[in-house]
Amino acid sequence: MIRVVVVDDERMVCAHLRTILDAAPGMAVVGEAYDGAEAVEAVVRLRPDVVLMDLRMPGVDGLTAIERVVTLPAPPRVVALTTFDLDEYVLRALRAGAAGFLLKSTAPEDLVDLVRVAAAGHTVLSPVATQRLLGDTADRRQARDLIASLTGREAEVLAGLGAGRSNQQIAHRLHLSEATVKGYVSRLLIKLGCENRTEAALLGHRAGLRPRD
Repeated sequence: MIRVVVVDDERMVCAHLRTILDAAPGMAVVGEAYDGAEAVEAVVRLRPDVVLMDLRMPGVDGLTAIERVVTLPAPPRVVALTTFDLDEYVLRALRAGAAGFLLKSTAPEDLVDLVRVAAAGHTVLSPVATQRLLGDTADRRQARDLIASLTGREAEVLAGLGAGRSNQQIAHRLHLSEATVKGYVSRLLIKLGCENRTEAALLGHRAGLRPRD
């Protein structure tokens, strides 16, 4: 059972997400929170697998809550909830440790699939939001220059991250051990100056890097 906590200051949004997720097999919303402080308390108390976190909320906002949640022991996967006018906030959320982001307007069936992806340890990048985010804020030439500093194998691993694959999946496709892939990911983050694998995945998208398979 995938345990989910939904966080949004709009109670109707929480109710909408609960209705969709509770109807999905093997998934349950175990709690709701309406600001960042409540979100952190809910995570500590309920120990969910995934948190859907609104970014702009009164009091303690979603960005601060994400920073606090990811430092907890065995933290859940936190996915930022966004709308088109929150690009700067999305980037800050990813740097704070969010596992990805999705639009509040995401279709119900896609929402369920994306929550499963997050729970499995993969990166969640809402395709429409990603294109807007990269088109509005990214320096593609700089991204390509950074990618050019990578070895061929490092670029292949980065492409796998951009496709939302886990270390295990990347290892299987590249015929490497999972420990070797983990080492590549650690070196990638240092080389690219990224805080986490989600930010690295966005950089790969920005540079136009795609897996071959």
